[in-house]
Amino acid sequence: MVGSAIVRALEAKGFDNIVVRPRAEVDLRVKADVDAFFERERPDYVFLAAAKVGGILANNSQPVEFLVENIEIQNNVLTASNRVDVGKVLFLGSSCIYPKFAEIPIREDSLLTGHLEPTNDAYAIAKITGIMLCQALRREYGRHYISAMPTNLYGPNDNYDLQKSHVLPALIRKFHAAKSTGADEVVLWGTGTPRREFLHVDDLADACLFLMDNYDDPAPINVGTGEDLPIAELAGMVEEIVGYKGRVTFDASKPDGTMRKMLDVSRLTALGWQARIPLHEGIEKVYREVDKSGW
Repeated sequence: MVGSAIVRALEAKGFDNIVVRPRAEVDLRVKADVDAFFERERPDYVFLAAAKVGGILANNSQPVEFLVENIEIQNNVLTASNRVDVGKVLFLGSSCIYPKFAEIPIREDSLLTGHLEPTNDAYAIAKITGIMLCQALRREYGRHYISAMPTNLYGPNDNYDLQKSHVLPALIRKFHAAKSTGADEVVLWGTGTPRREFLHVDDLADACLFLMDNYDDPAPINVGTGEDLPIAELAGMVEEIVGYKGRVTFDASKPDGTMRKMLDVSRLTALGWQARIPLHEGIEKVYREVDKSGW
């Protein structure tokens, strides 16, 4: 989802020397594949958006895979970039790197100041490792490698698999399925009270290009909207957009995850960037596209 959005953003700005490869050709978990790719292509800039990602169910049930595979991807790409003198790398992390009980809105300097949310701590540790490797490469080799921490994302090419997806695509899929089958009830995980912030992936891609041109600091920088809403309100928004008319209930026996996770985006705003796509408008567009193209 993120990689394709960055490619769209680059193409929209007139770039035509974009180097991409499908996983079948270059498996970023395999060091030999990555080293050979970088030796052959020798890129000037790298956007490292690749990752093993998933929602609360996937993170909680596969901590080994989320920890190991993400560290493999990061280590291979970042060390290969250093080896062939890539001029600048943007590493994309996640808002889950921050402590479970960080002060809201979450500032970048809250990193490593408290315990992580246990349902996704393996993924968070992997992403923290990526940030620290970027910082280490700056310190030891003088590299211009930076890290950006996006909030919850949605948009084209999202994952709608209910076993692996994040909350927003899961809600879209559940309400669509319930409407299609005429189900009289949709059951959602948790209490509905946690609050989340959502950013359209096209806004993130625009921010990535902006940061590549305008940011060069070892500290990670947050990317988000600076606004959040309760999951129950989000569910109501999706329900209305999809056109579902049945009951909505919450299963409080399922985990909520972190109760609130809104980012402080003041550093990015001060540089001159802010999100442009309103949440309701973004969800409407995503739903029209996925309903037309299929699941």
